[in-house]
Amino acid sequence: MPNIGPLEIAIVLIIVLIIFGPKRLPELGRSMGRGIREFRGSISGDHKDDDDVDAKRAELEASEAADSKPAESVEGEVVTEKRA
Repeated sequence: MPNIGPLEIAIVLIIVLIIFGPKRLPELGRSMGRGIREFRGSISGDHKDDDDVDAKRAELEASEAADSKPAESVEGEVVTEKRA
């Protein structure tokens, strides 16, 4: 069985970063973690209701992201006539 070293892991991570981009990586990590948790829970027989916790966490993150964005100011002049 081949050994996977740090160089191979770094190459795979760089390829994933190029394919998905930096904005999607946290979402992919969360999805993978949730899937691994569900897999472990199904194997061990633990049936926790983590969906409510995940939904509340996502809602909280969305509201924090909306609050942290500064209001954009728009500068310019108002045009009321069409120019030909």
